[in-house]
Amino acid sequence: MGNQLGLRDKNKFALLWVVDFPMFEWSEEEGRLMAMHHPFTHPKDEDIPLLDTDPAAVRADAYDMVCNGIEVGGGSIRIHDAKLQAKMFEILGFTPEKAQEQFGFLMNAFKFGAPPHGGLAYGLDRWVSIFAGLDSIRDCIAFPKNNSGRDVMLDAPGYLDQKQLDELNLIVDVKE
Repeated sequence: MGNQLGLRDKNKFALLWVVDFPMFEWSEEEGRLMAMHHPFTHPKDEDIPLLDTDPAAVRADAYDMVCNGIEVGGGSIRIHDAKLQAKMFEILGFTPEKAQEQFGFLMNAFKFGAPPHGGLAYGLDRWVSIFAGLDSIRDCIAFPKNNSGRDVMLDAPGYLDQKQLDELNLIVDVKE
């Protein structure tokens, strides 16, 4: 849209941070709240009380960096408290048993203490495309995939024969 309105100037760098993401989104299909990003993102401190009363109003302590209308990085502060993590799993519909089955290693690790932590991951290919004035990151990636997800240089993904499927315990189920 920025291009259509003539707002982007490839010779200038306009940076902004996107913050205050919703923590959860309602899934009609699942009939429950789902984590907007992932279940390990820390909620904004001031929104923690809302977890008990209005979880849909909770904002995530997450952020994206945008340059010239292109997302160039993203990250979040992570949960570092076992009780808060258990509450998140509860809101997302996990029973305590299911949470332990899938994430017991994490819940057990919290017993040893975890400092507040987070990070930001940049997309180097996105920065290169901006610095080079390119319209698509496909123009600066060594082995880009096409719109259908195929790597035309390596002709991948390739075909798996039945022996490989059996070794990986996979079944091909093609839907009509």
